Amino acid sequence: MPRGFFITFEGLDGSGKSTQIRSLAEWLENLHEGPGAPWTRGTKNSGPAPVLTRQPGGTAAGDRIRALMLDSRSAGLAPKTELALMFADRAQAIAEVIQPALDQGRIVLCDRFTDSTEAYQGGGRELGSEIVLELHRLICGDLQPDLTLMLLPPLESSLARARRRNERSLAQTGRDEGRFEREHDEFHLRVWEKYREIAVREPARVTLIEGDLGIDEVHDRVVAAVAKLVA
Repeated sequence: MPRGFFITFEGLDGSGKSTQIRSLAEWLENLHEGPGAPWTRGTKNSGPAPVLTRQPGGTAAGDRIRALMLDSRSAGLAPKTELALMFADRAQAIAEVIQPALDQGRIVLCDRFTDSTEAYQGGGRELGSEIVLELHRLICGDLQPDLTLMLLPPLESSLARARRRNERSLAQTGRDEGRFEREHDEFHLRVWEKYREIAVREPARVTLIEGDLGIDEVHDRVVAAVAKLVA
């Protein structure tokens, strides 16, 4: 069976990744490429829907790592502890979710992957890209997305949306996932700049969607990139 497609979404919290992943999944489910296509819906030989996952999280172990890493009470985590936790989460996600789905010929939509670690720990925590990329090679078998959709609206608007969202979540559910949003603006600027650096370095893989765009306009650009890939 042909390998499936691995598509990742990247960007700061508040960039609209979650909205765009859901919209893309719906678009893929409604896509008709003919009988037997592994991502089609509504035809006699249609296959399963895309697999949606996220990092950190997406597995039982990963969800526990996520709770630890994103909780504001984990303020004392050292940068290399964050790095190790992210790759522990990623290794489990690849083994349990991502690689099995790709081996079944399915499309995997993943909210964050190693680009996030390079941006947040490599850039934000100033550990550098080299250690992140080497750990990815060693721990993740250098698994690379077929396509990365990088959403980079203006830094200030992303942070404002993310902080409002976390405040609502804390008030409504008691769940605190605002640890990174509490970092100073210089940290987030380093993250944003590292994301752009990755996009410039890997234009064949990364589709950069930046600027203060509407949800529908971003979706159109996402769909255009994905349609080109799966065609």
